[in-house]
Amino acid sequence: MEGLAPIDVWALLAIFVKAAGYAAALVAMGGPLFVLVFRSALDNVLRLVRKLAVSAALLGLFVLALQFGIRSARISGMGLEGAIDPMMLGLLWDSPLGMAALWRGAGQLLIFAVLIKGKIGLAVSLLGALLVAVSYTLVGHSLGDPRWLLAALVTVHLLAGAFWVGALVPLHCAVGLTGGALLLHRFGIIASGTVAVLVLAGLTFAWLMIGSLAELFGTAYGWLFMTKLALVTGLLGLAAKNKLRLVPSLASGDSSAPGRLRRSICLEIIAVALILLATSTLTSITTPPVNL
Repeated sequence: MEGLAPIDVWALLAIFVKAAGYAAALVAMGGPLFVLVFRSALDNVLRLVRKLAVSAALLGLFVLALQFGIRSARISGMGLEGAIDPMMLGLLWDSPLGMAALWRGAGQLLIFAVLIKGKIGLAVSLLGALLVAVSYTLVGHSLGDPRWLLAALVTVHLLAGAFWVGALVPLHCAVGLTGGALLLHRFGIIASGTVAVLVLAGLTFAWLMIGSLAELFGTAYGWLFMTKLALVTGLLGLAAKNKLRLVPSLASGDSSAPGRLRRSICLEIIAVALILLATSTLTSITTPPVNL
């Protein structure tokens, strides 16, 4: 299929590691955003959010190092030997990949400040979240034209996605807590606007990469994008069910609501994981039609 790179063990490894990096980045960025929006949330929920953000930032740093080795192995064609070759790693560090890694690593370190309660800790961690988001505009498909628009779309898309993804585990925890229904209700209201931004930015970016309906159905990039779009549609359906049916049931005291809502949030997490795998595949082994 047009626009599809050769797939080997290293390509598959790159896909899964990149997906893990996406997940770590989104949860790490989502932590400070959640604290910013829900500063009056239950203390144990906020503690969980902070711990998750820092743990994800640590994982992100590890994945960042791992990605350098995998990239070196793929480019050099030397396999494991190439993954640890100093010359190849040095060449990668001097490329845009090195600059992106520097921004992402710095951002992930700044996110640690979310552990510091108060405005300063929150401000520093939010700056870290922004640096992580911007780092993704320094490499990959966003380097095309119009450069400024693609970079802005990627940044907004990632921050909107981080707010949603970073909230899933804390919301799952909040289901059975006093005041949890109110938190879930507030999240649903705010997430409605966030999801609209997320979808609009993602679709606009995809249209700029694809360019026409013919390219959508005639390239590997187009087919993978449609797969991702189907998964996103399913995720939006779950979110709508939670907001319109399960959260009101929880607030009304329905004894079956907590279990059903927890299962639905778990399905959301699974859907997010599949979306990240699709995104990783899209950015690892396909070329956008506009670049063919």
